[in-house]
Amino acid sequence: MAEMSWQQFIDNCRQAQKKVTSDLQEVEMLIEQTASEVERFTQANARSVSRARQIEKTFDTVPRDDIKRTYTSLVENQRRLFTMRGQLEKLESDKKHLERLNKLYDKILEFAAQEDIESISEGEGEMEITPKSLVISVIESQEQERLRLSRQMHDGPAQALTNLVLQAEICERLFDRDPNRARVELGELKDSVVNAFQQVKGFIFDLRPMMLDDLGLNPTLKRYTEGVTESGFTGLKLNISGQERRLAPYKEVTIFRVIQALIHIGRVQSHANTIKLSTELTDIELRVTFEDDGKGFDIDEELNSSDAQHLNLPTLRDRIEMLGGKIRFESGADRGLRVMFSVPAPEGET
Repeated sequence: MAEMSWQQFIDNCRQAQKKVTSDLQEVEMLIEQTASEVERFTQANARSVSRARQIEKTFDTVPRDDIKRTYTSLVENQRRLFTMRGQLEKLESDKKHLERLNKLYDKILEFAAQEDIESISEGEGEMEITPKSLVISVIESQEQERLRLSRQMHDGPAQALTNLVLQAEICERLFDRDPNRARVELGELKDSVVNAFQQVKGFIFDLRPMMLDDLGLNPTLKRYTEGVTESGFTGLKLNISGQERRLAPYKEVTIFRVIQALIHIGRVQSHANTIKLSTELTDIELRVTFEDDGKGFDIDEELNSSDAQHLNLPTLRDRIEMLGGKIRFESGADRGLRVMFSVPAPEGET
């Protein structure tokens, strides 16, 4: 494969930005339509809930057909409302992603208009960054993330929704044969719907926590650690100190993703019982310390491995260094994992 020229790379960026602009317009139209549907189903769901509550008060005197129609309507309205709300959240997340991507292309094309370069000098040495290497790096990162998300979606929300369909079918068959049992099954179905909704909310949060854009890093970290505790892991301890202020958006999302990855390593790969996470924001930098009591790893091996089965520490290191920060890993057999990193965060930065 021939090396892509700088001009070809810029031309591709221009074409890609046109596609992003078109997609953004389409997403904005879909958001408007979906928001209208959410409002319609919200009203329909409110009517169904009100009718179901009336039936519960006089359950023994209401004809079975009325009970069946009411609860079928309730389940269907809640299913549609749940689906449409999830679609709306996804579309809003897509819109923010496309807007950020559009701004990135603006910066690339603005830079290209001012400079005609083939490499970037850094420090005393010179590091050549070719368009091909940039594209390959982006594609590999995207594919790794898509693989992780597809597995998470299959094992979580997709399985939960399949179970909901089966429970609904059981309720439908029981209405005529055993109304009392049907009522019990409906209660279990309601609990399952709530559980599935929580799973999907967690999935969306992992995909892109919207509060990160609205409230910033610290509130998002607090909510994330609460979610980890609610999922059954009670050993995560978070300590936030220092100043309370926002960082540049690209820094906040990168730092959050690194911390999120470290917590996943501690829980899943290190098999830790306790994870301690502390952050401190000064007037010049953000310092983060992560420590778990898991099985530990050979750090030299992990830092020199590109295997997806390993901890992917090189990627975390690259992300922090791209922010101008420094990161250090410490571990060993039965010593757990300790990670310390700092990122420049001067006051007044946007």
